[in-house]
Amino acid sequence: MISVIQRIKQFNARLLPDMLQLKYQAMAQDPFAFFRGTCHLFYADLAAAADLPPSPLAWICGDLHLENFGSYKGDDREVYFDLNDFDEGMLAPLHWELTRMLTSLYVALNLLGFKTKEIDQLAFFYVENYADNLKTGKAHYIDPRTAQGVTHIFLNKAKDKTEADLIRKKATTEKTGAALKIDNRSHFKLEGQLRKELKKHVNQQLRATGSWISNYRVQDVVFRVAGIGSMGLKRYVFLLRHRVKANTFLLTELKQTRPSSLVPYNKTKQPAWTSEAQRVNSIRYRMQQVSPVIIGETLFKNNNFIFQELQPYANKIKYGLLTNGMTDLKQVLRDMALLTASAQLRSSGIQGSAINDQLTAFASDRNWQKPLITYAKQYAKRVQSDYYTYISAYKKTAVAAKHPSNSNDKAK
Repeated sequence: MISVIQRIKQFNARLLPDMLQLKYQAMAQDPFAFFRGTCHLFYADLAAAADLPPSPLAWICGDLHLENFGSYKGDDREVYFDLNDFDEGMLAPLHWELTRMLTSLYVALNLLGFKTKEIDQLAFFYVENYADNLKTGKAHYIDPRTAQGVTHIFLNKAKDKTEADLIRKKATTEKTGAALKIDNRSHFKLEGQLRKELKKHVNQQLRATGSWISNYRVQDVVFRVAGIGSMGLKRYVFLLRHRVKANTFLLTELKQTRPSSLVPYNKTKQPAWTSEAQRVNSIRYRMQQVSPVIIGETLFKNNNFIFQELQPYANKIKYGLLTNGMTDLKQVLRDMALLTASAQLRSSGIQGSAINDQLTAFASDRNWQKPLITYAKQYAKRVQSDYYTYISAYKKTAVAAKHPSNSNDKAK
């Protein structure tokens, strides 16, 4: 049988080598970071599980866990709290989404010192609230006006941030030399031909939009590292400058997309997407109440990219902050359950997903709840075991990843 280390190496074989070392380093942090970076392991094992109850087909984000809910500004310029990562999104059995979320509860909350009985209670609380919301047949959303408790505080802090704050944090904007800051942790310098080609490509994209963003041109571009699962993919952040208002700037990025890690294990027929970027953006559009502004797709050097705005409002609730007791944690889980159900209801009846009536019938049955929780509880132990196998191999064979500051591997 192929080892967990071999499975990880095979899955990540085509990533940028220097960035892959940073991914491996990030995965070594703790079992939850390892869980986030090994979505492919989870679904390979889930697809082989024979004792889970069937469920309707639904559009799923594919990587639902505690830290894949967060804030962003929609194209209506309001700030929302919602699911916010759709890189792994597919049409799949609905319970796949729930089981990954439940497993994340057991993995993360164990690290925070919660007792197993407490996590059991929270897992049932999440699925009960999910079912209650799904059974209504009506999708809801959360913004600063409707949020409560921890989510309300989180969203209002996000709302108070401005584009100018983000620009000051990420760039210097002197008239003679506006440029993005290089920290060799999340932002790395690009040089040579690739930098010129990226600037030319994005300027062409900006001109072609015919919208207000066509008034901007690229001032600078650097390589960006973010997340864990997407580390090792090509990702570039651009400082844009207004052609007329010289002191007006905007941050955007190109984020490379690749096939969902669910593909080898998901036998459900999928739409014929024109690109992986279209898949991600289409599923995001279907599942979120309002999508972020400046979402598009582009092809650069035979790689598919999502073109999107970097927002000061974009943030995630870090699981490590959920330590203020059961009351606050239940409030956040209640919101997450509502948003999970709402995303599935919102995207129901589209290209093979179950219609509203099928989803509400599934919610009313509830015989599926205990088996999913039992599986998640046991699989969390598998995650911990795989993590310890991984960390042992990492310590023996990996040299601590050095932050590359000027490697053309990031650029090619």
